[in-house]
Amino acid sequence: MRASVIVVGGGPVGLMLAGELRLGGADVLLLERRHRVTTESRASTLHARTMEILDSRGLLDPLGGPPNLPRGHFGGLPMDLTLPGSHPGQWKVPQARTEELLEKWAGSLGAGIRRGYELVTLTVTEEGVETAVTGPDGVPRTVRGDYLVGCDGEESTVRRLTGAAFPGHDAVRELLRADVAGIDIPDRRFERLPAGLAIAARQPGGVTRVMVHEFGRKFVERSTPPEFGEIAEVWRRVTGEEIGAGTPLWVNSFGDASRQLTHYRHGRVLFAGDAAHRQLPVGGQALNLGLQDAVNLGWKLAAVALGQAPQELLDTYHDERHPVGRRVLANIEAQARLLLGGAEVEPLRALVGELLGYDDVRRRLAGTISGLDVRYDLGVARGAHALLGRRVPDVPLTVAGAPTRPAELLRTGRGVLLLLADRALNSALTVLAEAWADRVDPVTAETPADGPLAGVAALLIRPDGHVAWCATGPGDPQAALRRWFGPAGTRPSPSSER
Repeated sequence: MRASVIVVGGGPVGLMLAGELRLGGADVLLLERRHRVTTESRASTLHARTMEILDSRGLLDPLGGPPNLPRGHFGGLPMDLTLPGSHPGQWKVPQARTEELLEKWAGSLGAGIRRGYELVTLTVTEEGVETAVTGPDGVPRTVRGDYLVGCDGEESTVRRLTGAAFPGHDAVRELLRADVAGIDIPDRRFERLPAGLAIAARQPGGVTRVMVHEFGRKFVERSTPPEFGEIAEVWRRVTGEEIGAGTPLWVNSFGDASRQLTHYRHGRVLFAGDAAHRQLPVGGQALNLGLQDAVNLGWKLAAVALGQAPQELLDTYHDERHPVGRRVLANIEAQARLLLGGAEVEPLRALVGELLGYDDVRRRLAGTISGLDVRYDLGVARGAHALLGRRVPDVPLTVAGAPTRPAELLRTGRGVLLLLADRALNSALTVLAEAWADRVDPVTAETPADGPLAGVAALLIRPDGHVAWCATGPGDPQAALRRWFGPAGTRPSPSSER
């Protein structure tokens, strides 16, 4: 088997990346060792930025209308996550549904999805990658490609085989988790009791998710999930309630380990999601961080794989996403201390709870949790427009007399040169962009004079929705077009690996 890009791991991140690569025109083969999509609910929160991304790919309608909860938390302390945008707050979608949606989307775009395939060896050369895998029938096979992306989770086989440096610390505290049918206990939202932390939430269908941490209990290194009896016993010690007569549908445990790859790119091998960063999966931030990794990487890797852009474009993936990951991991580390610490953290919890009452503090933390505050460093100089490097705002647009929004313009996965000035300037910029017509769509539009794009004459929007160039008057987008979409009208041979 052969593909231009091999994706290892068929969870939400791998499936999102496979779809993005196909949207960019790359030939992609996804290898997943599980034989079917997960039925475990696992991560169940999609944050505002991820919802915007799904909107930009036309995936919200098939998702249906998931419940929206404006109130989230920081380390178990309640806080309002609402910020300006098209999908404020947090949205509750079981991971099984997210995977089902993304697999159907990626498959409809032509991604080759192979289940029951486990990676055994990986060889990387200047020309490409070669892997040995074991198929669902147990027969060894060779899979070759130009690039490979590890999206295979915390215990990444790709990371192990490459020996990529993964500094940080191991877990010291543990949360036990189970979905249980046939129990009737009160809902609890991060309830701190004298003996520990207890969380219980009744889900549709009568299943209750319980999570529990016993203060002072050391992290247990496990090769298999915990027994439900152990979870029931810890729950009894913390809450005084008996849940052992219930029927466990799924049990697992997770710790507060915090690690991040030194480099997200290793030549022709790249990493995304939990394979690139390991963190306590609190508030859905791990899932959302990984999905946003995939959307940053997908269009870049597709362009390089097709020979539209030079290899150096792949370095911007690490340069942009590593700092975001580092910041989120620091945020989660602080939350872990507040959430899992014993009586010694109560004064700190009281202080943070008081600070959350200040809107500037709330907005700062909500921006990090939601992903709405990300601003990539695109060589932002003093005096650069405030939109440069940020996600394009959700504003009403009129194109050829019809209403639309920026998210709808991004459905094709191509760049957009949005033209908002007078006819003469729009025409001149359209001519300049003609040399990138196979990668960028010039769109002439009108927008309200008093909105977020007030005074903007034109802006270049990358496929991931971030603004790569912005002008308030006559300007030349050619340097930005070359940087993000490759040389004009040519298909260069990829440069040598670094």
